Amino acid sequence: MLPERRSTVVSSSSPYLNPSGQNDNTFLLLRRGKKFGGRIVKLKLSHVFLFFVSLFFFSCIFSGHRLLFHGNIGSEFLPHFEQNTYLKNHMFASDIDIGLNKSNIEKPPGSKKRNKHLPCEVALAESVDHILEPQGYLNFTRFSLGFVETETYDKPRFGGHQTLKERERSYSAIDQTVHCGFVKGTGFDLNEKDRAYMKNCVVSVSSCIFGSSDFLRRPASKKISDFSKRNVCFVMFVDEQTLSKIASEGHVPDKQGFVGLWKTVVVSNLPYTDMRKTGKVPKFLSHRLFPSSRYSIWIDSKMRLTTDPMLIIDFFLWRTKSEFAISNHYDRHCVWDEVIQNKRLNKYNHSAIDEQFMIYRSDGLKKFDPSDPNSPLPSYVPEGSFIVRAHTPMSNLFTCLWFNEVDRFTSRDQLSFAYTYLKLQRSNPDRPLRLNMFKDCERRALTKLFHHRVDSSAPSPPA
Repeated sequence: MLPERRSTVVSSSSPYLNPSGQNDNTFLLLRRGKKFGGRIVKLKLSHVFLFFVSLFFFSCIFSGHRLLFHGNIGSEFLPHFEQNTYLKNHMFASDIDIGLNKSNIEKPPGSKKRNKHLPCEVALAESVDHILEPQGYLNFTRFSLGFVETETYDKPRFGGHQTLKERERSYSAIDQTVHCGFVKGTGFDLNEKDRAYMKNCVVSVSSCIFGSSDFLRRPASKKISDFSKRNVCFVMFVDEQTLSKIASEGHVPDKQGFVGLWKTVVVSNLPYTDMRKTGKVPKFLSHRLFPSSRYSIWIDSKMRLTTDPMLIIDFFLWRTKSEFAISNHYDRHCVWDEVIQNKRLNKYNHSAIDEQFMIYRSDGLKKFDPSDPNSPLPSYVPEGSFIVRAHTPMSNLFTCLWFNEVDRFTSRDQLSFAYTYLKLQRSNPDRPLRLNMFKDCERRALTKLFHHRVDSSAPSPPA
């Protein structure tokens, strides 16, 4: 017997047989089946092709390769330095190239994994009872330093109208009168009782909050000795807006203006619309605010002091025979990198940063070379949130000069620190400023760091 054929249905009585003996309808069905099967094969091949194309595309993205397209990319995606033709042709020539890889400049904020910065051990004295100011400690460079307090201009400025000639001369460590803020009638007005209190301070710890930009963080009282509580002034400068805000958060000053160890001092008639620039007044000019003080410590409002101030002065100034101490930045050490970061994060108007940077470079500012054993500083970028200083003539002059650079240019004081210090040292080779730049991990060991108050309606970078 023949095997049964199950692929087709054949009727011997059917009149419609093709030459092979099959029914025409069956033949048509087979042809349609083959055609449909071909479509399936083609469809599967297209899916496979699209799969491999997609796989290649995503592998390019995750491996960091760039796809090349014809045409120009919109200027809004280019870094600011590349958009500025003048900077490309003049400021970033090969001999003074900014030294950063292009891909690093274009990398968006947050794309690089943040390093975790930890505190390190600081060998402080066990107690304030075990420390004593070294004999003759304050016998540093001596000269008489006066300050410009009045001007005849129709519109006086808090920092004065310093000419370029006056600016150049002010870097000399000689008997002179310099611009150093507080021109009469220009702001930063204080209550007379507060002035009297501050005039009697011999050692001061100060901070400030303007425009409700931060929370009030009290020094850790248990970490502060009774001696420091009696002999150190803890002053927090605020404006009326901030005073009202912190009071609503439970920090209500007592009748003498104290909130814990902080003595709140209200500042009226703020000298700048930029709150960051206003904050540089107590930060740099503590010798003007505390005229009788021998030592001062500045602590940013984002930090809480957790160490006795006298132990800090002993460790950073007395033991090292320094008159000014500040930590290096935790991540950056070259001003070139700081410029890029400030512009990347829109910390200030880009054109103002460019102008300041161009002037500094034309006046001799060089890149920081970490391999240079003769480098005058371990870093050209400071972490300016914590400053310890003696009120010596050279220290006072340095902070006046640093403030004047902030007043003239941008409020980003990391940009002007190295230039000011190096120019001061260059102008006075026989009368150096004894500066101690310590490790950032030591700063973290002495304070507790917090984030600034988040303001969703923060203004755009100052123009």
